[in-house]
Amino acid sequence: MPDTAILDGATALDSHGLGRARARLDRLWARGTAFLGTRTAIMGGAMSWVSERTLVAAISNAGGFGVIACGSMGPAQLEAEILATQALTAKPFGVNLITMHPALDDLVQVCLRAGVTHVVLAGGIPPGPAVRAVKDGGARLVCFAPALVLARRFVRTGADALVIEGSEAGGHIGPVSLTVLAQEILPHLREVPVFVAGGIGRGEAILSYLEMGASGAQLGTRFAASRDSVAHPNFKRAFVRANARDALPSVQLDPRFPVIPVRGLVNEGTRRFLDAQADALRRYQSGELTREAAQLEIEHFWAGALRRAVVDGDVENGSVMAGQSVGMVTGEQSAAEVIEELAAQAMAAIAARD
Repeated sequence: MPDTAILDGATALDSHGLGRARARLDRLWARGTAFLGTRTAIMGGAMSWVSERTLVAAISNAGGFGVIACGSMGPAQLEAEILATQALTAKPFGVNLITMHPALDDLVQVCLRAGVTHVVLAGGIPPGPAVRAVKDGGARLVCFAPALVLARRFVRTGADALVIEGSEAGGHIGPVSLTVLAQEILPHLREVPVFVAGGIGRGEAILSYLEMGASGAQLGTRFAASRDSVAHPNFKRAFVRANARDALPSVQLDPRFPVIPVRGLVNEGTRRFLDAQADALRRYQSGELTREAAQLEIEHFWAGALRRAVVDGDVENGSVMAGQSVGMVTGEQSAAEVIEELAAQAMAAIAARD
């Protein structure tokens, strides 16, 4: 972090004010930085096709905490990705594993053999065998908690830290905003560090959650659009052009055919998804499709859609997953510049009170 933090409006803090603000911020997120082993308590969200070696290493090298998104990788692919990341950074980073992955146990062992210090279990209730394996292997376990009752349960069963992610986030989302989750969980759960996520794009927001009791923050959207992201230029340009209101959750037409909500930028693909649901519903009602076959058609609509957007650059028909903080992406910055800016904004807010 530079000695002079440039603030909005190009006003610089004097060295005395900067020192006091930095000391205050360091105290507020000390629990988070100690847990992560980093200079700042800013985690990178795990985004499939985006959170790979280049971006993860860049975030960690900049003083944050990068997280590899395993997604649908097999054990051999994940091992190669971890080794490639370790070749780019000597700083700590984590690996995000999806609890429903059929090779979850093998993936955990890959992480442990490679010396990964933090394993994140996401996408459902962490299975007991995976939890025990992470803990017995000496890694720190991070879980996502969508409610206070589950947060307490995960702590009892071995979670070393939690992430609470609001519906403002990109990708697969729950129904509750971060504002509400933070009020529900932060004042009542102090046993482990809690990191907030969902719709965070500025340092002042991070500061407000730290003062509520959070230990740090996780961001995805701003890092996805960074220069260190391997995402296609079209994908990044879509982020720069978008406003918060453009990042909407997918719509479910009929409760008989549930759709897991995914937040992304509205495009031709999202409009065609509504048509696909309507067509499957019509064919089910006419007897042409069984209920199971109709559900399968709906679920398969987005197969490969995220890759089309991120890798191929088809931002009209692919799935452009983005959080509501996308409106705060105004240009392409490096991961280091994003982290520096967030810290500077938080310190400016602290200094403004003096």
